[in-house]
Amino acid sequence: MSVFTIILLAVGLSFDTFAVSVSCGIARKKIVFWEAIRIASVFAFFQASMPLIGWALGLSVKHYIEPIDHWIALALLTIIGVKMIAEAFEKHDEKKNFNPLDLRIMITLAIATSIDALAVGISFIALDVNILYAYFIIGFITFLVAMLGMLFGKNIGGIIGKRMEIIGGLILIGIGVKIAIEHAM
Repeated sequence: MSVFTIILLAVGLSFDTFAVSVSCGIARKKIVFWEAIRIASVFAFFQASMPLIGWALGLSVKHYIEPIDHWIALALLTIIGVKMIAEAFEKHDEKKNFNPLDLRIMITLAIATSIDALAVGISFIALDVNILYAYFIIGFITFLVAMLGMLFGKNIGGIIGKRMEIIGGLILIGIGVKIAIEHAM
């Protein structure tokens, strides 16, 4: 998998983080830079670690799935992408009085936004992925996206969050299709 594809994958995975970060910015309009860095760092750590965990789990079953690995990657990325798109259309009762700086809330949000990345990590077994590059790229992109999300949340509000989840879902589905097409050729 090329670095460009890993970057696209990281961008696609980070759209959930963007939407949650916008909510954090809305909830804490007066969030300061160091608070935002703390939240973004936790999000980035979990988002980067989940594919690593999935990859490690996938290694134990690699020889069983190699003949169909590209189909598994397509299926997992498509399921995650469709789930993201469907969630964008759900109505949520947003509580604007939650404190994203509370460590329990921060970790819960980070896990919730990165659980999809675990399945992506499993699909990495099917691909020629340098897991360290993927770890750092996914972490870096997620950090930037979380910082931007909080900034947008402070300034723009929740208008853009749902659209970003749809775009993220479409990117993940596109990467899955690309993997299947490349393997077929």
